[in-house]
Amino acid sequence: MDSTAAGQPSLNSSYLPNAHGDDQVSADEESEDQTPSASLLPKHSPGPLAVQYIPEDSYFLVYIIFFLMGIGSLLPWNFFITAKQYWLYKLSNNSHDGDAEQLSDLSDYFESYLSIASTVPSVLCLILNYFLVNRLSPNVRILSSLFIILVVFVATTVLVEVDVSGCRLEFLVATLACVAVVSGASNIFSGSMFGISGHFPMRISQALISGQAMGGTLSAVASVVDLAVANDVTSSALVYFLTADIFILLCIASYLLLPKLAYSRHYILAARCTSPGVMSEGGTAAGSTTRSGVPPLQPILRKTWVLGLSVFYVFCVSIMVFPAVSSGIQSVQKGDGSPWTTTYFVPLTSFLMYNIADFCGRQATAWLQVPGPTSRVLPLLVLCRSIMVPLLMLCNYQPRVHLRTVFFTHDVYPVIFNCLLGLSNGYLGTLPMIYGPKVVPRELAEATGVVMSFFLTLGLAVGSAFSVLIVHCI
Repeated sequence: MDSTAAGQPSLNSSYLPNAHGDDQVSADEESEDQTPSASLLPKHSPGPLAVQYIPEDSYFLVYIIFFLMGIGSLLPWNFFITAKQYWLYKLSNNSHDGDAEQLSDLSDYFESYLSIASTVPSVLCLILNYFLVNRLSPNVRILSSLFIILVVFVATTVLVEVDVSGCRLEFLVATLACVAVVSGASNIFSGSMFGISGHFPMRISQALISGQAMGGTLSAVASVVDLAVANDVTSSALVYFLTADIFILLCIASYLLLPKLAYSRHYILAARCTSPGVMSEGGTAAGSTTRSGVPPLQPILRKTWVLGLSVFYVFCVSIMVFPAVSSGIQSVQKGDGSPWTTTYFVPLTSFLMYNIADFCGRQATAWLQVPGPTSRVLPLLVLCRSIMVPLLMLCNYQPRVHLRTVFFTHDVYPVIFNCLLGLSNGYLGTLPMIYGPKVVPRELAEATGVVMSFFLTLGLAVGSAFSVLIVHCI
């Protein structure tokens, strides 16, 4: 099966390429014209009559809510990985002492352990989420996930004030367990949100994915600000995690507001009318599955396998080097003792610059898109990202044990490479996620969103395993 056949859009989908030589319209305008309400009207209904039933997104509230949901879906992961100084402080051999810290073996590989602890449970939870798509409503899956995340983050906030100098190993195990629980809940949350966004126009899916990048940017900014204003690492971490607690509460309130808005009610109601769970007059499901059944996987994979593999490879390459390798790259002038080279170099060059570039890449999909799912251009661009792995490995990563060569001996190189890694991750990772739910029939859009999230998380899981190997090789 070639990629062209695999990516043919469904007639029931919102993604319909312009097959004629007429006036070009945007993908979002095509989606608006092909809305679910239009498909529910009689076949002979004229276009303007169908379009006039679509409420407006007043004050862009639905767009903003999905943007906030995107921030919340990756906020826990980003807050864990950007608190690098806090974890080093807690896991150092003398964390009870304010003097120079001698890092233990636990802290040397902490970020690689963090990646594994977060991605492996995520894959399992996304598989579970796929089986729950038709058994539990999105409200149950999303709200329960958010409450679990909130409880774990409150516990993490409390642990900031606990002295763990005598039980570092136990603290590491507890932290990784918290990461596993939060990551599993976050992926059920994000997978469910991707599924819901598949029922909306493409700009809503783009808002969700852009919000994910903004979550990383906000956590990186919060980390830098805390380092600048806090008196010590503990105070900085306390304010840092309290910020995450407040934002998770904001996500819960925003999601509860979503069904009260006319614009979102329109698409949610239309999705219910076209879902496999709509009962026919005979008492059986109108679609191929019952509401309590498992969505059919084969037709989804037949349409989206190229897009899924693209998402898998994009995030696999990214997590190989971010943050395990990129956050270990130190300034070549670290010995001068300046705040830039000792305190702010890693938070700014590794986390902040990467997340800003990632956000820009995701935003760029709203204005610049490669040809649609039927094109081979997207997979080729995805494969070209592999060059980022050796480039970052050859920067000034410390400590080096096996690979002694440092080819790029200026601080500007890791900045450029991290920006390119983030920009390509955002752009090439977003397009397949947007296209996926649009190339299948509407009744499979939610399940397809979960499947695409599974490919994304599987890429993170495989990449995190390779990141451990890369760190050991360096």
